Amino acid sequence: MSSVKRASKRRILTGVGAAVTAGIAVGTFVLVGTANANANANADSDADRSAGKGQAKPTIVLEHGAFADASGWNGVIARLHADGYPVVAAANPLRGPHTDATALRSVLDHVKGPKILVGHSYGGSVISEAAANDPEVKGLVYVAAFLPAPGESALELTNKYPGSTLPGALDPVPVTNPDGSKGTELYIQQNKFRLQFAADVSRAKAALAAAGQRPIAQSALEERATVAAWKTIPSWDIVTTQDLNIPAAAQRFMAKRAHAHTTEVAASHSVAVSHPGIVTRVIEEAARAAR
Repeated sequence: MSSVKRASKRRILTGVGAAVTAGIAVGTFVLVGTANANANANADSDADRSAGKGQAKPTIVLEHGAFADASGWNGVIARLHADGYPVVAAANPLRGPHTDATALRSVLDHVKGPKILVGHSYGGSVISEAAANDPEVKGLVYVAAFLPAPGESALELTNKYPGSTLPGALDPVPVTNPDGSKGTELYIQQNKFRLQFAADVSRAKAALAAAGQRPIAQSALEERATVAAWKTIPSWDIVTTQDLNIPAAAQRFMAKRAHAHTTEVAASHSVAVSHPGIVTRVIEEAARAAR
């Protein structure tokens, strides 16, 4: 590792032990709504067959990232439902890519039929592992997200290019884990949340998101990927050019490497909240390609 890269890594880690890998957003998953998604999928299947389409629409599985929860997908979910897609918004534990991917796999195993996985921010690291070797996952959609290659961490990818202002906005909280070990949970300071994470979202919505944000384990940002599903599964990527968490240059690098179908949006890290129509359009493009 060059001295420049070492210096960069030390700079990000200083003060917050944090390595706050630019705006990571990940998603643990929750089984809430899964049964309804399956019911909707069956209804869609019957409707599609009667209309001569021959194949049901895939289920859209949404994985949120750090400093967020599944409610950040609400605008996207409403549009997907209106267009007849079954949807599951998983709850991300934000403990680490492997742990979180294991949790998401439980959801994927429960939802039968073809699926499109969508990951925001750190959630991109999670879907990249969870989708590996799953023939029912027909497409991956990355939304202002990480697409790590094996051996890479979210922290490393964030530091690859300048532009993230997340380290200075972090609020680290020491915690004692269930096994008695010590750790650090990372939040974004509420008075800095809107500028850092959601600059193009209304003040009222940003305040709600800041109060309800879910922390990520600092170690999750340093954990290295072991597999990259985007190497074998078709991928789409929404690059946010006004992102202060994951620099646009880093997003472009990852999208190009994955040969992803790329859409650039002049948006903050919270693009699913500020531009739900664009995010929905890209997800449905991936879903149509899968059919």
